[in-house]
Amino acid sequence: MKLNIQNETSRLRAVILGTAESNGPQPTIEDAYDPKSIQHIKAGTYPIEEDMVKEMDAVVKVFEKYDVKVFRPKVIEDYNQIFSRDIAFVIEDKLIKANILPDREREYEAIQHVIKQIDDDKVILLPEECHVEGGDVMPWNDYIFIGTYSGEDYSDYITARTNMDAVIAIQELFPDKTVKAFELRKSNTDPKENALHLDCCFQPIGKGKAILHKNGFLIEKEYEWLVDFFGKENIFEITKDEMYNMNSNVFSISEDVIISERNFTRLNTWLRENGFTVEEVPYAEIAKQEGLLRCSTMPLIRD
Repeated sequence: MKLNIQNETSRLRAVILGTAESNGPQPTIEDAYDPKSIQHIKAGTYPIEEDMVKEMDAVVKVFEKYDVKVFRPKVIEDYNQIFSRDIAFVIEDKLIKANILPDREREYEAIQHVIKQIDDDKVILLPEECHVEGGDVMPWNDYIFIGTYSGEDYSDYITARTNMDAVIAIQELFPDKTVKAFELRKSNTDPKENALHLDCCFQPIGKGKAILHKNGFLIEKEYEWLVDFFGKENIFEITKDEMYNMNSNVFSISEDVIISERNFTRLNTWLRENGFTVEEVPYAEIAKQEGLLRCSTMPLIRD
């Protein structure tokens, strides 16, 4: 398989979509990885497997409609394998394995049937000190946007997933690209003050537009850089509640086709007004784990 990912919006041809099958029991609060999951565990509203399987099936139907080749992970019994973006990501013709939380190593093993189809020299393992997850990494033509956290208290945050060592390593891997890092706001306890990944507060979409949430960025100047880069008139600024509900975590099939959650009324209206075709799916149960459509997809080939 010849990988090709230059950006977030070129026509999608092949993708890995996670799976909610055999998702396992509800985690304990101690085992949860993010504040939103903890909130739903405490409230008794944590999503159940049957609902999440249905939500992911709806996404498969959209991919089939657009003739996209869909790979799924091998199902591991009683194991959360929804968020395939966390475990690896593709830039150009290289698949980079994410150095993820150790408990999640088996998720990578479950996509070996796909990785075996890629030339060995195109599968990159970063040094151990490089922490990175795919939700923080966005190829955007000549740029690679990366969400990070470089505070001295990095190790105190279960929500800090990508460090500066990884940013430097990715710049070295792609010397012809401009790597632009953004410091993200982190909280272990308040999901409305936590940008788990860059795609939880920002995503470029087709037609030169972007979805953005100012409070997700620790440094205002970095947020302003994005506003200048895309142009204020091309940005859909989401509220704190919309960020909490993952409005920036939609997924582009092409420059003008976007899969979005059906409850994102304000966003979906704006997208249609700006000439996008919006394929609405139910994904509100999966969103309770602080991840949505971009988090659960790993694009392999775009035109």
